[in-house]
Order: sequence, then C-alpha cells, then structure tokens
Amino acid sequence: MTNEKFTEQVTTLAKFLQTYCGDKHALETKREINLELIYKGENLNRSVQTRLCTECEQLFFYAHERLLVCLHDIKPSCRKCPHPCYEKPKWTQMAKIMRYSGVKLGLVKLKKIFTFSKTAE
Repeated sequence: MTNEKFTEQVTTLAKFLQTYCGDKHALETKREINLELIYKGENLNRSVQTRLCTECEQLFFYAHERLLVCLHDIKPSCRKCPHPCYEKPKWTQMAKIMRYSGVKLGLVKLKKIFTFSKTAE
C-alpha cells in the first residue's frame, strides 16, 4: 500500500470511529489521541488527531496495527480480503462502526450539498 493510501486509511478510520464514539458513547470519558504516522519505517510527517473513549481507542490502535502489517500492495476492502487479519469479533465490531458512520457521514455530506445549492440560488 502506498504512503498516501495508508494515510487515507488511518484518517478515515479515525473519522469513522470518532463519529461512532461521539454518538454511541456520548457519556463516556474521552481522551485526545495524536498519532504520528509512520509507515514501513518512514515518518510521513503527518499526524491524526481524534477523541475517543477507552473502548474505541483500543479498537483504533488495533485497526492501526492491522493496517501497518497489511500484506497487499493494492489494499482491498477488509470485507473482500482473501487473507483477513482481523479477529472475527473485532471485524464484526468494526463493520458495525463503518456501516453506522458511513451512513451518517454520507448524509451529512448530502445535507451540505443541498444546503449549498439552496444558498447559491
């Protein structure tokens, strides 16, 4: 996987987990996370910031570790991967989070598009 793809994957992971955690774990104490991105021994001079509860933080670092060791040059979606690296319970949990956040973030994006088009008229 390229450095750019790795950065995109980790950034998306953080955004999806923060969306899910903010909605589903609103009453939990959150911690600031600032992860410096290093991939294949190279400092990418980028970092990812997020705020997560303990449970989501653990899942974030678990998924980050999986991305670091992904064997594919062209990374397939985890759902279609011929060599899944997630443990089944973690995969199920991550699929639930991705589904929830994907829908929510997609709806937010659509709302912004329609709001922008109304103000442009």
